[in-house]
Amino acid sequence: MKRLWLLFSQIATVLLAAYFVVATLKPQWLDRPGRSAGVVALLEAPSGVPGEVPAGSFRLAAQKASAAVVSINTSKAARRHPNANDPWFRFFYGDQGNEAQGGLGSGVIVSPSGYILTNNHVVEGADEIEVFLNDSRRAPAKVIGTDPDSDLAVLKVELDKLPIMVLGNSDNLQVGDQVLAIGNPFGVGQTVTSGIVSALGRNQLGINTFENFIQTDAAINPGNSGGALVDINGNLLGINTAIYSRSGGSMGIGFAIPVTTAKQVLEGLVKDGQVTRGWIGVEPNDLSPELAETFDVKVKEGVIITGVLQNGPAAKAGIRPGDVIVAIADKPVRDVTQLLAVVSGLKPGVPVRFAVSRKNQTVDLEVSPGLRPKPRPGPQ
Repeated sequence: MKRLWLLFSQIATVLLAAYFVVATLKPQWLDRPGRSAGVVALLEAPSGVPGEVPAGSFRLAAQKASAAVVSINTSKAARRHPNANDPWFRFFYGDQGNEAQGGLGSGVIVSPSGYILTNNHVVEGADEIEVFLNDSRRAPAKVIGTDPDSDLAVLKVELDKLPIMVLGNSDNLQVGDQVLAIGNPFGVGQTVTSGIVSALGRNQLGINTFENFIQTDAAINPGNSGGALVDINGNLLGINTAIYSRSGGSMGIGFAIPVTTAKQVLEGLVKDGQVTRGWIGVEPNDLSPELAETFDVKVKEGVIITGVLQNGPAAKAGIRPGDVIVAIADKPVRDVTQLLAVVSGLKPGVPVRFAVSRKNQTVDLEVSPGLRPKPRPGPQ
């Protein structure tokens, strides 16, 4: 009896060992229709529901917005030097300006009619412009208008069934909001990067006349200029324009023109061929402690007026030197850059209420802005 029991235990041990070896090395040998659901769950990793968006993914926003972001290729004809035919000049300097110059950038389709927003510096001086869509279509583009003061331009392509990007509201942005940057960096192809809004109202960068940039840490590189900064719903918040960089690549400091500014430029260039901006004819300064003491001003925020153009819109409305503009149309004004941006957005001839601090009392004045004069060309 003991011998039978010993034999049984040895056989059971061998079979059990064989089972574990096969289950480890050749588990498919053990597959059979009757295998229980519990065994399946242990041997197979869950694959998820096909098409389900993982939590925290920006997939839908990227898909929605990317279709309306285009790549822009520009070319400039060779500019020959005036002395290019002089043999001595060619001996010392060689052939100058015999090759065409090319450029890369991005743009955003904002209308079914084919209007595209981009940066002025992307297309400035270009002789030929070609647009490449995300669906592999390509088409020549013509310039509808440019606005160097905001570094924006509007192009137009003649194509059917164009995807368009929904314009969002950049006025509702707050620091910390998540954003995506979409464009064609270095010409590698359409690329989506993510980040947050790092700051708002950036100015005094020396890039444009009207500066009110959205700052973001979403990677923006050369070639991204004119591309889209979008929210997590895929709506346009800004036009990517510039970066701060010591290497030529992204260092986490990028700047975009708010869509509110871009919309004003788009409407002006499409309807009138130019951007109409308001102007009141004053010499504004930031309210420094020195100026506050000089003019005996007690308010802490606002823009002090140190000069008023005779017979200008401000003078006719009663604004005087020493007045501090604290609000326009109930919107607080804190510095000269903000004043310039707000006034430029006013419609000429339409009266607007200005809140002015004068001798430490608030005075409401109605100012009818004029048309901002075009800058005079410098000496030739």
